[in-house]
Amino acid sequence: MYGDYGDYGGAIGGLIATMIGIALLPAIVAYVLTALGLMKIFEKAGVEGAWRAWIPFYNGMIFYKLGDVNPWLVFFWFGFAIPYVNIVVGVFMATIGLLAAYRITIKLKQEGGWVALAGTVPLIWLLILGFGQSRWNPNVPPVAWAHNGFVADRTRWNGIPEQPSQRGGLAQPGYPAGYPQPGYPQQPGYPQPGAPAGGYGQPGQPAPGYPAQPPSGAPVPPPATPPTTPPPAAPPAPGAP
Repeated sequence: MYGDYGDYGGAIGGLIATMIGIALLPAIVAYVLTALGLMKIFEKAGVEGAWRAWIPFYNGMIFYKLGDVNPWLVFFWFGFAIPYVNIVVGVFMATIGLLAAYRITIKLKQEGGWVALAGTVPLIWLLILGFGQSRWNPNVPPVAWAHNGFVADRTRWNGIPEQPSQRGGLAQPGYPAGYPQPGYPQQPGYPQPGAPAGGYGQPGQPAPGYPAQPPSGAPVPPPATPPTTPPPAAPPAPGAP
């Protein structure tokens, strides 16, 4: 009699384990595919170590960092478990994720419209960009939020390449737009910083219609002194009385 109950309980336990396995199977498959897609994108971006793509949360931090977003924002996902706060957290994190996905899309030389796929079917977006033929472009313009202390990336990690937003942003503080900035090549047609002003054209060349100026440091000749004696009178004309 007890053996029958034991067999029955074992059958129920096996059925429950099978149902749990079937329920977890899609999550396991999604996790593996996500890690594979992230691994390929990390390889294209020059990230050292494929193991980074297989660690939960840490792979999200690397993803944010490659997308020029503060990687520590990934921990805001823990706020999703707080009632009444989870809606705000969900909207905020979805926005941050789309910003990072957009930057990664641009760096992989794809059109920005691909971010719509990242917002609807992110796994498909990840696999297409990861296993596609696109190559990473590290010289894209810096992000618009490069000087935002909350969203912009300020981290330095070994094995992860530095992003354009970390190399100066859109404009250095104290330098107006359109002027040479430290670390940027000099634009043609403008004098080098610290070069002597040469007026019109090259240094030392006078402007058309203006007399040449003496070089800097040359002695200035004294002004001419007017004569003190009057000039001789002109002789009278012939026939004059």
